[in-house]
Amino acid sequence: MRIISVNLNGIRSASSKGFYEWLSHQDADVVCLQELKAQAPDMTEQMLNPDGYRGYFHYAEKKGYSGVGIYCRDEPRQVVQGLGITEFDVEGRYICADFEDFSVVSVYLPSGSSGDERQAVKFKFMEAFLPHLKELRASQREVVICGDWNIAHKEVDLKNWRGNRKNSGFLPEERAWLTHVFDEVGFVDVFRAIHPELEAYTWWSNRGQAWAKNVGWRIDYQIATPGFARLAKAASVYKEQRFSDHAPLIMDYDLA
Repeated sequence: MRIISVNLNGIRSASSKGFYEWLSHQDADVVCLQELKAQAPDMTEQMLNPDGYRGYFHYAEKKGYSGVGIYCRDEPRQVVQGLGITEFDVEGRYICADFEDFSVVSVYLPSGSSGDERQAVKFKFMEAFLPHLKELRASQREVVICGDWNIAHKEVDLKNWRGNRKNSGFLPEERAWLTHVFDEVGFVDVFRAIHPELEAYTWWSNRGQAWAKNVGWRIDYQIATPGFARLAKAASVYKEQRFSDHAPLIMDYDLA
């Protein structure tokens, strides 16, 4: 089973850069999208239901902002849009598809890089999201949570870690929170389980030739319950084409 997670930084922009042509060759079973930057009226039929998939979406109320989605090859038993917390649900940050034996989540955590106000929102989201993560972990269901978490966990997860210790995305409080998700709540960073030391990034700033010089951050994850994480056989970041300032994170799981 192949699961792909990708922050599109605008679904219309990614479409114009060949995202759907690429997707048609990936043989993915589930594709988790973040940062749609679109509302329902903006979506083409290809964006809604690419060949072989059915799409489910949680749009932000604000135009051209946020939004998440999931493409599924097999129809889920149910789809849950939002966390049930109004201030975050209006920003379109969470969608969950429940299948027979497991669930797949697409999540987009707020960025705090624009200033103290948004960093406060990010911390508030993290505080509200943690009980939900604990509920998922306690549910006895296998779950994989895909998305842009906007946090680089360890020094190996960003090129210039020394210069970013006081910046959003690598703050001690953010990193400690993610450590808690792994070590205390009991989720697994699947990419790190397969590649413990590999320097691989999923996002590059548009400034200073960061992409060309590979000065990046690993802030996109597939974070799973231990039972699901043990099924992971391969993990890679796709960089041959560029659809966004993020790169697709591709994981193969052996569900047999």
